[in-house]
Amino acid sequence: MENKLRRSRNDRMLAGVCAGLGEYLEVDPVVVRLLWAVGTFFSLGTGLLIYVLAWIIIPEE
Repeated sequence: MENKLRRSRNDRMLAGVCAGLGEYLEVDPVVVRLLWAVGTFFSLGTGLLIYVLAWIIIPEE
């Protein structure tokens, strides 16, 4: 089966971007969320902009 990047409908906190990335990379979505939060903190908010862009670009499952 082909693994496609999609935003999650079931395991979402905000838009399902991190859960979708976790499913795509076969990693626990909590790990993706923590890494995203730390990355956003250290990049002075650039991660938030990238999250919103991913929310717009990545289709929902």
